[in-house]
Amino acid sequence: MKISEIIKSKSPSLSLEVFPPKTSDTFESVIGATNKIATLKPSFMSVTYGAGGGTSKYTISIAKSIQENHGVTALAHLTCVNSTRDEVKARLRELKESGIENILALRGDITPENQNREKWDYRYANELIQEIKAEYDFCVGGACYPEGHPESEHQSDDILNLKRKVEAGCDFLTTQMFFDNNILYNFLYKIRDKGIDVPVIAGIMPVTNGRQIKRTCALCGSQLPQRFKTIVDRYADTPDAMKQAGIAYATEQIIDLFANGVNAVHVYSMNKFDVAQKIMENISEIIK
Repeated sequence: MKISEIIKSKSPSLSLEVFPPKTSDTFESVIGATNKIATLKPSFMSVTYGAGGGTSKYTISIAKSIQENHGVTALAHLTCVNSTRDEVKARLRELKESGIENILALRGDITPENQNREKWDYRYANELIQEIKAEYDFCVGGACYPEGHPESEHQSDDILNLKRKVEAGCDFLTTQMFFDNNILYNFLYKIRDKGIDVPVIAGIMPVTNGRQIKRTCALCGSQLPQRFKTIVDRYADTPDAMKQAGIAYATEQIIDLFANGVNAVHVYSMNKFDVAQKIMENISEIIK
């Protein structure tokens, strides 16, 4: 089923993200975690694509397994970084043959090894989206940054780039994580004002490791509101308490989003079944 169909309903949808193994020796443990998460029956599951496409073969096999073995719609990530046009076309054929209907088209992370963009066949996600849409009938999503892309000096420029993705054929958008819902509400107002009217899925990350979150936020451009900083400062050195507090905070965000008409939420569950399970239990009556 296409994600554009899933999220157009007036009923709330909750989806979950998993990531493939970096190496073959951890494949079984990752598959085990993914299978457990699939039993929660989220609205759909996204499967990430490692930096430089290093886990692409696992991305497709996991996405296929999610659909065939658990009946859960899969969203496969696909990136521009380090990908030639021939490689992308091969991935698209494989996705089509595997029965995957949904792709999240991304530029990908810039690393010291891949920063020479002159060698890329695609420099931006909108170029990848345009090519996918020209040849296939995939439902294609794109990423957006409520606080602005880390590499963009002005949010207005970032929104113009976002519009290029939509004009290229992007069917929906998924946000980077954020910890203050007002940031998302303001962002939605700004993009709607610029004519960007595709559905936006709100990305929420439950923080279960207080020591890692500040570095993560620095990389993706997200800010921690003072209320949440206080929680992290208080519980970062107590893992079980931090996990409980992080799940509670994420749950509160999700409930507020649903109450304010943002009906599609995507949880960056980081392959943690217990975290995903607890969040779904916390909102079980809300997403019926």
